[in-house]
Amino acid sequence: MSGRVFVVGSLNIDTVHTVPAHPRVGETIHAVTTTTMPGGKGGNQAVAAAAAGAPTTMVGAVGDDGGRYLEHLGRAGVDSSGVRRAAGLATGAATVIVNVEGDNSIIVTYGANSAVSADQLAAITLRPDDVVSLQFELRDDVLRAAATWAKEAGATLIVNPSPWRAGLDAVLALADLVLVNELEATDLPAAVPTDRICLTLGGDGARWGELCASAPAITPVDTTGAGDAFAGTLSARLALGSPHAQALQEAVAAASELCLRHGAQQWRS
Repeated sequence: MSGRVFVVGSLNIDTVHTVPAHPRVGETIHAVTTTTMPGGKGGNQAVAAAAAGAPTTMVGAVGDDGGRYLEHLGRAGVDSSGVRRAAGLATGAATVIVNVEGDNSIIVTYGANSAVSADQLAAITLRPDDVVSLQFELRDDVLRAAATWAKEAGATLIVNPSPWRAGLDAVLALADLVLVNELEATDLPAAVPTDRICLTLGGDGARWGELCASAPAITPVDTTGAGDAFAGTLSARLALGSPHAQALQEAVAAASELCLRHGAQQWRS
C-alpha cells in the first residue's frame, strides 16, 4: 500500500512585486508587475506533493477570506479537510519582492496560521507508510505536537526548519529527514546526524548523505517556492515508495522547473 502525505503548515496569500532591483533602506521604487497568488510554505508543499502523485492532506488554517484558497486546494488535488476556518482572522499573508535575476525577499504575516492547533491532528489516523511534512511557519507548540504525532504513529517525519528559529531542537531530533539550504545548515544543532540532513544547493542540485542529484542548467525567472517544490515532491516520492536516489532527483527537477515561472503557485479557483 502506498503512503500518504500530510502537510502540517502555513497557508498564505502572496503579493508578489517584481522590481528592477531590491530597494535600499529609505528608497522608494516602482514595481514592474504586482500579482496576488496562493502561497505559504505548507500550501506550496501540499500542492507540490499532490502534483507528484501522492494522496495529500493539508492541515492548517485560513481566515474569513479563505474560501478561494480552499477551492484552489481542492482543484489542485489536495484534501483540505484538515484546514480550519479561523473566524475573525484574515488568511496569512506574504509580501514577496523579486528582482530581475529571480532573487527574492519575503515578509510574512501569521494571520490565521496562528490559529492552527494540535487538536486538528486528533481526527487523523496515520499509518507507518505515511509521510508528515513540517515547516517552521507555525507556533512552536503545534510543531512539537505534530512531530510527536508522526513519530508515535511510525510515520516518516520530514522537517524543513524555515524560516529558521532556535528552540525547536526537540522537533529536529525526531525528524527522519531535515531539509535545509546552505545558510540554514549552519544553524542546525550538532546533534542532527549528517545522514538525516538533505542539503539543497540551488543551481548545484541537492545532497542527501552520500546521494547527490544535479540540477539542469536554467536561467531562473523567480526562485520563490523552489525549496517548497523540492520538499513536497520529495515527500510524495518517498510516500509512494521511490528509491531515495530517484526521489531526490525528481525533487531537484521539480524545484528547477518551478524557477522558470513566477510565483510558488497559480490560482486554480
